[in-house]
Amino acid sequence: MKAVGYKVPGPIAEDTALVDIDLPRPVAAGHDILVEVKAVSVNPVDYKVRKSTPPADGDWKVLGWDAAGIVSEVGHDAKRFKVGDEVYYAGSITRPGTNAEFHLVDARIVGRKPASLSWAEAAALPLTTLTAWEAMFDRLDVQKPVPGAAQAILIIGGAGGVGSIAVQIARQRTDLTVIATASRPETNEWVKGLGAHHVVDHSRPLAAQIAELGIGAPAFVFSTTHTEQHGADIAELIAPQGRFALIDDPKGFDMMVFKRKAVSIHHELMFTRSIYGTPDMDEQGKILDAMAVLVDAGKIRTTLTQRLSPINAANLKTVHALIESGAAKGKIVLEGF
Repeated sequence: MKAVGYKVPGPIAEDTALVDIDLPRPVAAGHDILVEVKAVSVNPVDYKVRKSTPPADGDWKVLGWDAAGIVSEVGHDAKRFKVGDEVYYAGSITRPGTNAEFHLVDARIVGRKPASLSWAEAAALPLTTLTAWEAMFDRLDVQKPVPGAAQAILIIGGAGGVGSIAVQIARQRTDLTVIATASRPETNEWVKGLGAHHVVDHSRPLAAQIAELGIGAPAFVFSTTHTEQHGADIAELIAPQGRFALIDDPKGFDMMVFKRKAVSIHHELMFTRSIYGTPDMDEQGKILDAMAVLVDAGKIRTTLTQRLSPINAANLKTVHALIESGAAKGKIVLEGF
């Protein structure tokens, strides 16, 4: 089968950063299903792994987590799906990735593809949906109010992949006032179009801008990017006993600035359930199914902003470079081999 991989981690400009290869087609067993991949999207985790992580066995490392496709084989214990089902999912970071014609994935973390979306539109959603959903409902517990706080959430990086879906989930699944950050006219309009009540500029100090809104101190902050730049501002603007979640990897992050307010700090990694095989890992399949219902009801839209074809090394290198630049809006998807 066709695939894209690498043997030596390094910068995307290297000829060997991503290479078109041919690999044996996998076989489904146990809880796994084999999916014929129709579309994949690229996330920051793709370039972070590509830059830092060699193949475990010295052979090829295949990246990619988001995918949409058709079930080709079903393992004995994978009871939820049958051959021919259309699915979407975000995979596991401990297993070979989705940048391949056929991909093995544990059926428990797979959802049924929204019927109203194309392959590319569906492939834009899984990883960011799981990240945003888990951050808000499992980590921040946004349905439990913070005493005295404004029932509001600040989403830092509102135009990015995770931010774009987080804004929509917050609007459709909660009664929170949604404040998102964006710094360019086009990203400002994008975030407003997704439903944010307020948009503030993350290139300027955040605390003063939040105060100017006149709604009070937000109960919740969800930071998707550049957390190290905003730590002091977040500590200033968040309500006492507020809850703060982050998904990036800040260097030199000072947690002590949150102590006086007894702010709880939560890390979110949507791969945790599949890494550890937690008893509730099937929650991810349920989340994706719930998202499909919202999408098909017209309440949430895909965050796809750009698509390329086919899925090959050249196109993946182009998308990796763009994602790595930090200038991307929404999600970029590749479709078809």
